[in-house]
Amino acid sequence: MEYLFAKWLHILSSTLLFGTGIGSAFYLLVTVLSRDVHLIAHLSRWVVRADWLFTATTAIAQPLTGFWLLRMMGLTPATGWVAWSLVLYALAIGCWLPVVWLQMRLRDLADESVRRGESAPSQRFWRYFGAWALLGVPALFAFLAIFWLMVAKPDAPW
Repeated sequence: MEYLFAKWLHILSSTLLFGTGIGSAFYLLVTVLSRDVHLIAHLSRWVVRADWLFTATTAIAQPLTGFWLLRMMGLTPATGWVAWSLVLYALAIGCWLPVVWLQMRLRDLADESVRRGESAPSQRFWRYFGAWALLGVPALFAFLAIFWLMVAKPDAPW
């Protein structure tokens, strides 16, 4: 029963982590592309909150539940598919940390544009947005590869 509970927590937290990331990225992307600074300011506040509430907590839960499962399965982090998953996870989280900072800057810059009565975001906003978008690509593919590794377990004996 402990194994099933740990596996359920691991799958649930991965779903929240990936789902929040994809959802937040989609809504922020389409909102920014609308160029409506009022809408951007409003939505970006919610994206930052969602990242702290869901992404940050599940980003911590994932390795904790993963190592718990490894212990119960008698595997080590050096196991091929596990090691690759950990490397890809470090890459994804390494991309996510600056993304959070960038999202907070995007939120602040959009708020600043609204306060100034500007109809569009600043040039600095667009530079930060470009960096945000670029960092999302490797994180997305890293998470997709991790999902594949978790399901396929390519070097597992079973």
